Parts: sequence; C-alpha cells; structure tokens
Amino acid sequence: MSNRTSFADVHFVRLNAELMPINPVEARFYRHFNINPVEVEAFTPDELISHLANCEALAIVSTSLPGEVIDHLSKCKLISRLGNGTDKIDVAAATQKGILVSNVPYFCVNEMADHVIAILLSLSRQIPRMSQHMYRGTFQKAREESLKLSRLSGQTLGLVGFGASAKAVARRAKPFGLNLLATRRNMDAPTDEANALGVQMVDLDTLLKKSDFVSLHLPLSPQTRHMLDRSTLEQMKPGACLINTSRGALVDEDALADILKNGPLAGAGLDTFDVINIFGETESPPDHPLAHLDNVILTPHVSGLSVQANQEVAVTGIQNLVSVLSGHMPHPDNIVNKSVVPRFSLAVHDPEIVKNITA
Repeated sequence: MSNRTSFADVHFVRLNAELMPINPVEARFYRHFNINPVEVEAFTPDELISHLANCEALAIVSTSLPGEVIDHLSKCKLISRLGNGTDKIDVAAATQKGILVSNVPYFCVNEMADHVIAILLSLSRQIPRMSQHMYRGTFQKAREESLKLSRLSGQTLGLVGFGASAKAVARRAKPFGLNLLATRRNMDAPTDEANALGVQMVDLDTLLKKSDFVSLHLPLSPQTRHMLDRSTLEQMKPGACLINTSRGALVDEDALADILKNGPLAGAGLDTFDVINIFGETESPPDHPLAHLDNVILTPHVSGLSVQANQEVAVTGIQNLVSVLSGHMPHPDNIVNKSVVPRFSLAVHDPEIVKNITA
C-alpha cells in the first residue's frame, strides 16, 4: 500500500463495536489512513444521537438508524453499512439530508448460497431429526421415517428473487438434479442468464404451487414485508419447505409456525427473523413457537459469515469511506441512495484512490 492522505482529524464513528468488533483487516486500514474510529455500542435513539451528532462519517453493522437520529447528523457525509441490507437505516431521511448511504452488496453471496444448500439438504434428508433419533437410541423410528423421504433429484426449487445470491444457489442446485424455477419483480427482463443456468422464470403463484423448496432472495421493503403471509404460505405445495436467509420480516413468522405445526408445509430453514431478536443487548434462548418445532432449522443470522466475507466487508467498507473522505463518490455498485445530492460536493468515483485497498 502506498502512502495516502491522513484522516486523523475526521470524526468517524464505528457502531456495533461490541456486537461485531473491528476485525484485523479493518484495523490495519484504519492505521494506514490514520483514521481514529470512535467505537460505540448504542441502541436507543437518544444514545445514538449523543454519540453521532458531530460525526463526519459513520459505519454501522446492525443497529437501527431511524429518521429521528439521522435528523441530528448535521456534519455527516456518509453512512457506511458494513453489510448488504439497509432496511434498518432510514435511507429516505438520509437522502433528504444529502447524506450518502453505501453498502457492501456482494460480500457474502457464496456463503449465503452454501447456507441455503446446506439447509435444503438437511431438510430433504431430515438430518436434525435423524440426529436426534441417533442420540435417543430410537433407531427403528429413524428408519421408518426415512422410508417416507423423497429422492432429491427431480424435485423443484423455487427462487423468489433472481439477484446474485439466487443465481449462486441455482449454480449449486443444478448438479443435485433439481428443477429450477424463479420469479422476480421485472418479469420482462432478459432471460439469457436464467436460460444459461437452466432456470425457468414463472410468476410467484406458479412457483409456490410447483416448488418442493422455496428460497427467498429479496430485500426488505414496504412492498415485500410479510409478502409470505398466511394466505400466501397456504398457496405453497403441500409438503414443501421454506428457506429464508434474506430478511425475517418477509415472512409472517406466527402464521408460518402454525402452518408448520398443522400442515400443509413440511419444514422450514430460517437464518433471519422478524419477531425473534438476535441483535439485542442481551442473549437468551428464543421463546417463539418456531423454536419448538422439530421440522424447523434455525440459525442465528450466520449465513453470510466466513473469514473471507468478513475481510471483504472490511475492505469494501474502507474503500467506500476513503473515497468519500477523499472527496469522491464510492464505486457506483456500492451506493444505496443513487439519487442523493450530496450536501458536501463529491467528484465522480476515482478507482485510483482505492486500488491498493485489498485484503
């Protein structure tokens, strides 16, 4: 890395310093650019305002950043999401204030796709239940239940959304002999990539009725919140399984629990949650009906985590930060509110500024 401008005087706040501490790659670049992050763990609007009121830039992992907090960011140029989803950030309020919002859109595509396939295989072969039978010594019961399982090859996987993670899942699923369906908001978009992957584009109703496994690959928005409510879940093929590694609030969890308990769905694998809070100040076992069903696999939002993904978050987050502090826009792919008019003038993205920022 070549020597670059020092940002020692910049008031930069790194949120979630306890929940997701600064990793070694992130720390190395802070040192290199002489950035002195103020490490903060705060949850309530009042706490956040007290720490952020005078910041010139901030990085955030999972804390909610509502409009009432953003209204107090009178000096802020950048809200850098160290991850992908920005549903916990009031992006509209930031845009109105002229604050750029950036993210790391592709950091965990491979990890999420691997996680989806792992859940799908576990549900297909009922691995958690079979493991319980092994430890309980109920071997005959395990054999009886396994005789009712269906061969995976020839079954159908439906992908709701067809972005990078869904395409990565499709690449992994095809060798297992799965038939692949997908749906997306713009059904008039070219299908060349879908065709190359062996994916048939269909409407949502058709996908739900024909799929043995349904995997969600959508951002959370007012339009997608609880898009899988009770009536939609009941449209799914009897005996199907639902997989959600995107955003918990895409699904009505109470309705899902009831349908998983009483039919017609056979199982679910969830890595993201709406009602179950896995990012609170304290940790405790989940007290929700989903946590008491033996046909459900729950993981605490870890589908995007790996050594490599963590490094990529740090690298791209630093690239976004250094670009803005140097007076330039981040890479266009990393800008969430593309229509923003920055309150502090920023030149177009300059790849030379960040070319040496790599893991």
